[in-house]
Amino acid sequence: MDRETRAFAESHFRRLRGRPAGGVGATPGRVDFIESPDSFSYADFFKGYLLPNVPCVFSSSFTEGWGSRRRWVTPGGKPAFEHLLRNYGDVVVPVANCGVREYNSNPKEHMLLRDYISYWKDYIQGGSSSPRGCLYLKDWHLCRAPLAEDVFTLPVYFSSDWLNEYWDVLDVDDYRFVYMGPAGTWSPFHADIFRSFSWSVNICGRKRWFFFPPGQEEALRDCHGGLPYDVTSPTLLDGRLYPMRKHCSPPLELTQEAGEMVFVPSGWHHQVHNLEDTISINHNWVNGCNLANMWHFLQQELRAVQQEVSQWRDTMPDWDHHCQVIMRSCSGINFEEFYHFLKIIAERRLLLLTKELGPGDMEGSAGRGLGPQQAAFDVSRIAEVLASVVAHPDFQRVDTSVFSLQPGELLQQLEEVVAATASL
Repeated sequence: MDRETRAFAESHFRRLRGRPAGGVGATPGRVDFIESPDSFSYADFFKGYLLPNVPCVFSSSFTEGWGSRRRWVTPGGKPAFEHLLRNYGDVVVPVANCGVREYNSNPKEHMLLRDYISYWKDYIQGGSSSPRGCLYLKDWHLCRAPLAEDVFTLPVYFSSDWLNEYWDVLDVDDYRFVYMGPAGTWSPFHADIFRSFSWSVNICGRKRWFFFPPGQEEALRDCHGGLPYDVTSPTLLDGRLYPMRKHCSPPLELTQEAGEMVFVPSGWHHQVHNLEDTISINHNWVNGCNLANMWHFLQQELRAVQQEVSQWRDTMPDWDHHCQVIMRSCSGINFEEFYHFLKIIAERRLLLLTKELGPGDMEGSAGRGLGPQQAAFDVSRIAEVLASVVAHPDFQRVDTSVFSLQPGELLQQLEEVVAATASL
């Protein structure tokens, strides 16, 4: 990040103060297509798509050097099953059954990749049909596997990735995934975890995307308040079941070709269908641009938990603590872990700014291109959100006595650095 881009970003967030998190500016009428890496900079993406929180598609030129595009695909553009079997056949992978609805998702099982590929071949030979149903390999953490090859090179546009930086520090499962499946596999209507950004690259195959900007999903709720499972279903035309449907704008639609890269903005609900045999690499990520959205989402999640168990508030010892435990079980994170997430990212940025750790020493997903301007921007965003966290009544009920650094002390450090780097 350069000085001009940082100033642009800080001005953007000053204008947003006092407004609800999770919004978007004017909704575009189409999804922009970015043709050439040579004429599209990090600043172009940051100012044109990341800050406004709108989707775009990058051409296959951006991924043409990836190892997975060379090794995982046949000359005819199909999945290279034999290569995958040789290298990963004995790896256990998660597989969802697209033909079975479980709440608003699909049930998962685990199997060896060789067994999944055997199923996939039978599915193709059976004319896109199988007695086992329509199975989709989803959320495979290949990038953490010891057998992982030179699969991809992280695009610089997505290099400020706090979510995977944090999970890498903890050395636990990350939010980098491989998906693969035959034509007809799909992901139901959803918004990404923690209201993260995501990016998705088709290594081979084609996908059809349906995008709804933040807030539009409210018009898609049924008469019971539930969101749809499938936005292409004719049942959405039933005005008695979906009384607000007429107020929803048509989705932004796009077809993603092989090699192309889709940027999915924060809080945009979407649905994705594989039009042919497809392999994709997908990352979820959070940074200073959508941190407030994540915090807003976590507050909503806690309120939902509190509402569900409100009848036990006066009789359950440590009711507030139990709400946090339930929230972590349901959402994968609670207020305490969110603070630790902010603390780890903040400490790494403070180290960089005090020159105890140079950009070249920042390993992992967040390291590439992270210089002092980006670090200063990150610190300012953490400080603003942490101030809201510290002031939140439910966070004040969290036992912070065992924390290695008290939240108020961290906030003071960050505010001092924000003031000191204002003229950086």
